[in-house]
Amino acid sequence: MIITNTEFKSIIFKEIMKMKKILSIILTSALALASVAAFAGCSSDSSSNSDSSSSSSESSKVENVTIAVPNDTTNEARALLLLEELGYITLDKDAGITATVKDITDNPHNIKFNEVEAAQVPNVLQDVDYAVINSNYAIEAGLNPVKDSLGIEGSSSAYGNILAVKEGNENSDKIKALKAALESKQIADFISSKYEGAVVSTVDNPTDGFDSSVDYDSLKGEKITVAASPTPHAEILAEAKKILAEKDIDLEVTEFTDYVQPNNVVESGEFDANYFQHLPYLEDFNSQNGTHLVSAATIHVEPIGIYGGKQKTLDALK
Repeated sequence: MIITNTEFKSIIFKEIMKMKKILSIILTSALALASVAAFAGCSSDSSSNSDSSSSSSESSKVENVTIAVPNDTTNEARALLLLEELGYITLDKDAGITATVKDITDNPHNIKFNEVEAAQVPNVLQDVDYAVINSNYAIEAGLNPVKDSLGIEGSSSAYGNILAVKEGNENSDKIKALKAALESKQIADFISSKYEGAVVSTVDNPTDGFDSSVDYDSLKGEKITVAASPTPHAEILAEAKKILAEKDIDLEVTEFTDYVQPNNVVESGEFDANYFQHLPYLEDFNSQNGTHLVSAATIHVEPIGIYGGKQKTLDALK
């Protein structure tokens, strides 16, 4: 069969068009498959990221979290009461302000407690997950109780810091003069400006710093001796010293770094008063040691707080 040149060109043209159509179908199918694969890949990545996020969340959980707490009766109870308030443990309802780790009835996070002398708790912070630290020791360690704590006691705490004296001396002119100075507006303002919430005055009606019932003339040239912890007690007393100096009374402050000697030296009569402790601690100390010390005034509260050591958030306890 003989075909003309025109017919040949027509046949070739038709074949080319068929090939283009086939190639178009193949290309469209390929693009469709690629889109499906890409979508599946995104879903896989999303799932992977979700799994990773979940894994990360789970990794924030820590088994057997360790928390350092003060080992003296009242401060340990105070630390445990804070942890109970935060929802991490449950204490026996009858334990009260003498609670110890033995009074924990529910410990869902399997917390391990490291009982340490109160002044040393900041020193072990880096070795534990968390530590519950008294504000005075936190401040001495360079921690800001308001900014650095992960949870803190309210200012309505029953653990206000007191001016303690030997029983029978609380109404002497010396003690009343010192009490009036510590209950002054000048001291309340000093506490507020210097500690910015880390220490809070508990004096409801601050005075001018003087007590009208005191015979200040008879106290001229007299010395009042007080045993105190360095921060914030000695610093507050340094401000009170200025008020007493207006009446020619010398306030001599000796700093102690333990919780025993300040009470012993007041009991023995070596010092007129001390300023370092809260009333629950004093009452327990009297009971344990047969001392006869009483509170002459409550001046301030130092909210106890929980601080992060190895853990920087409270996520490990969620």
